[in-house]
Amino acid sequence: MMAASMSVSFPRGRGPSGPSAGSGTSVPPLDAAVLERCRQQDPMAFRVFVVRHERMVFALLSRMLGHGPEVEDLAQETFVRAFRAFPSFDPNGPAKVSTWLLTISVRLALDSRKRRRLTVVELDEEVATPGATGSIPTPEGALEQRQLGDAIAAAAATLPDDQRAVLILSELHGLSHVEIAGVLEIPENTVKTRLFRAREKMRAALCAWRLS
Repeated sequence: MMAASMSVSFPRGRGPSGPSAGSGTSVPPLDAAVLERCRQQDPMAFRVFVVRHERMVFALLSRMLGHGPEVEDLAQETFVRAFRAFPSFDPNGPAKVSTWLLTISVRLALDSRKRRRLTVVELDEEVATPGATGSIPTPEGALEQRQLGDAIAAAAATLPDDQRAVLILSELHGLSHVEIAGVLEIPENTVKTRLFRAREKMRAALCAWRLS
């Protein structure tokens, strides 16, 4: 079955201001029966798959590319490609289905960034929200949190695309070094090197902000 014949409609209009932007990216495992139906390209099962993973995909793309219609377009393309490729996905293989989907999404994002430079979105939108206790910050505290968020965004914007991708997949999506190596098709040692350099640059930028 080709994607053109699908009866399922993909989510639209869930950009960074929607519920998928700054929320957590941990995705509960999909039921094995639903996953098998996705492999058989069942549109109803695939709709369940989309709903389960759309927040994760939008989070990755918005952090890689920033605000704008580009994110929605690439999220759409991510799920179209996933639908087409699902028959070849091995549920018993080493890659989780969420990691497999992130692979599709991050490669689309990197290709897009190669074509043109985009304004980046804050890596840590959660920084500007109340803490775990739910307490309301003071005006001074809220201003400091916003300034810290701006500093994080500015520091992230200076990272090369390859280091930025590794940092996002590690820090914000919780992928292991081995999983990131598979997603980006690079050696594990390269992942470690890029992640180390990205963290050092972020640390130096934030130290400079604190001293300013």
